[in-house]
Amino acid sequence: MYLQPTELPEIPPGKEKVSITSKTKFDTTLVEFNTKTLQPTFLKSNNDTINFDFTIESVVFKSSSGNNLNGWLIKPKNITPTTTLLHFHGNAGFILSQYQAITPLLKFGFQAFVFDYSGFGFSEGKATRDNVLLDGNSALTYIKSREDVKGTKLIIYGQSLGGHLATVVAEQRQADIDALVIEGSFSSHKDIAAETAGFFGRILVSEKYSAYKSIQEYKKPLLVIHSTEDEIIPFEMGQKIFEHANTPKEFYEIKKCHICGPEFYADSISQKIINLLNMSEQ
Repeated sequence: MYLQPTELPEIPPGKEKVSITSKTKFDTTLVEFNTKTLQPTFLKSNNDTINFDFTIESVVFKSSSGNNLNGWLIKPKNITPTTTLLHFHGNAGFILSQYQAITPLLKFGFQAFVFDYSGFGFSEGKATRDNVLLDGNSALTYIKSREDVKGTKLIIYGQSLGGHLATVVAEQRQADIDALVIEGSFSSHKDIAAETAGFFGRILVSEKYSAYKSIQEYKKPLLVIHSTEDEIIPFEMGQKIFEHANTPKEFYEIKKCHICGPEFYADSISQKIINLLNMSEQ
């Protein structure tokens, strides 16, 4: 009901590359994907390669759902990361449209792993709530196995649907992470259904898992970010999650659009993440 994966062109047999035109905040760019590794190359309108201040390593890993998932490990250039952000994206688009939601934080010493759930982007399978939960746990297992992640602090950063999912995974895997950040998240499937379809939405939608329930069992440092101008997920849902959370916790009230925090508040969000890590060491 809430999962809206973006369809990609099928990879033609024998082709070395697949090209996608992508509208970014910088320009309309051409993105070429190697059909074997799914490694992206970003090109300007004149076909010159775009050089970012970070590197992207495309990987394919196996989910316990049985599906092969596509992810990107994004590392800042000229900075040795001390913290890894495992990013759970929202319910629409895919990695190409979602990775920019986390990259503003890279210049503050973070590296990020972003990935597509089953049925999103180049990831196999169907986008179901059961698969998404399996995928989130599998992404955490995969990223913890990497040598370039083992020496860093690990934080799950979830946005929108990804924030709801992140809360559930964080509660299930508390021993494997250092902290949790959720931004613009809904409190439960029933709550968001009621927001759009009223009383009948709450009755008709099943609740297989919820951030509202999981947050009450989560005991590690937490940062909840929500915009008072969020037109997608009501501000009150972020407050509900926070009110039922255990300490240590912090609520960061911001403005601007839905899950636009890193774009407009990268400095302060980064500092608050650092503060979270200090809490985890106390």
